[in-house]
Amino acid sequence: MELRVSVLGGGSWGTTVASLLARKKTPTLLWARNSATALEINDTHTNQRYLPDARLSPRLEATDDLERAVRCADVLVIGTPAQTFRGTLDAARAYIRPWVPVISLSKGLEIGTHKRMSEIILEMLPGHPAGVLTGPNLALEIMRGQAAASVLAMEDETIVASLKPLLSSGLFRVYTNTDVIGCELGGALKNVIAIAAGMGDGLGAGDNTRAAVITRGLAEVARLGVALGGRPATFAGLAGMGDLVATCTSPQSRNRYVGEQLGRGRALDEIIQEMHMVAEGVKSVSAVMALAEAHGIEMPIAREVYRIVHESGSSKQAFRGLLRTESGAESEPG
Repeated sequence: MELRVSVLGGGSWGTTVASLLARKKTPTLLWARNSATALEINDTHTNQRYLPDARLSPRLEATDDLERAVRCADVLVIGTPAQTFRGTLDAARAYIRPWVPVISLSKGLEIGTHKRMSEIILEMLPGHPAGVLTGPNLALEIMRGQAAASVLAMEDETIVASLKPLLSSGLFRVYTNTDVIGCELGGALKNVIAIAAGMGDGLGAGDNTRAAVITRGLAEVARLGVALGGRPATFAGLAGMGDLVATCTSPQSRNRYVGEQLGRGRALDEIIQEMHMVAEGVKSVSAVMALAEAHGIEMPIAREVYRIVHESGSSKQAFRGLLRTESGAESEPG
C-alpha cells in the first residue's frame, strides 16, 4: 500500500524532507502556517524565505489547511520548532486517524517541562508510534543534491524498519536506531555546544580551540544523555558526534552563527531579531541546565552558554571561565 505523508512545518528542514519524499513519488502534502508560503511552493516550487534559490520537487503540494493535511496522512512528520511543537500537536490531534506514526524533525527541549518531542507526542497522542529523524542534516546541502546521512529512531524495531525505505532517498541515506532518548538528546544538546564553538570562532580562538570545544562538548552531551537513559554508543554515531561536528563547523548552522556573533560582541537580542529561523540552542539551554542539575551532571561548556544567554555574560568571560576549570582525567568533567 502506498503511504501518504504529511509534513507539518514550512521551514527549511520540513520543506526539505517534504521535497525529498515528493521527489521519489511518495504522495506528500506540506502544511505551512503562512498561506503565502504554501502558494509559493505550489506556484513556483520554491520557498525563498527558508531555502533561497533551491528548487523543490514539482510533485510537492502545499496547503495552509491543517485539517486537510492531517486527515489524509498515513505518516505524520512534525517540522515545527520545539517551543511550538505542543501547540501544533494540540491543533492536529482532532484530525489524526488512529495509530498513525508521528515523526519529529525538531531538535530541542520544551521550556518548562524539559521534555523531548517524542515525549510530547506520546503524552498528547497516546497510541501513536513516536519517532525522530535526526543527524548531520544541513538543509541547503541536501537540496543541492549533496550526500547526507540521517537516523530514524523509534522504539519498535518492526515499525522503524518498515518506515526506513519511505524516508531514504538516493544520496540521503537513513539508518535506524531504537535508542530514541539518545538520538533525540544528541540533536537537542549539540545546539548548545555549537553556540560555544561559534563564540570561539567569533573571538578568533582558532582550530585547536574549536576541536577542544567539540570534543569536550561531546563528553558533556554523552554524560547527560546516558544519565537520562540514552545508550553510550548513540553519542558516537550520526545523532551524536556526526550532528555535533556539522553544527559546530558549518557556516549554515544557526546555532554556530549565534555564537559567532556573540563572540564578535553583538547583543543576543539584536542577533535573534535579525534571524527568521530559530536557533534551538538559545531556547533549550535553560532546560539542558535544569536537567543537568537535577541529575548531578557537570556541564561547564553548557553552563557558560547559559550565563551568556540568561545572565548577560560575555563571550570573553565565558572562555576565561572555561580556562579556569581545572582539567583532570579525560573521562572527568572540565
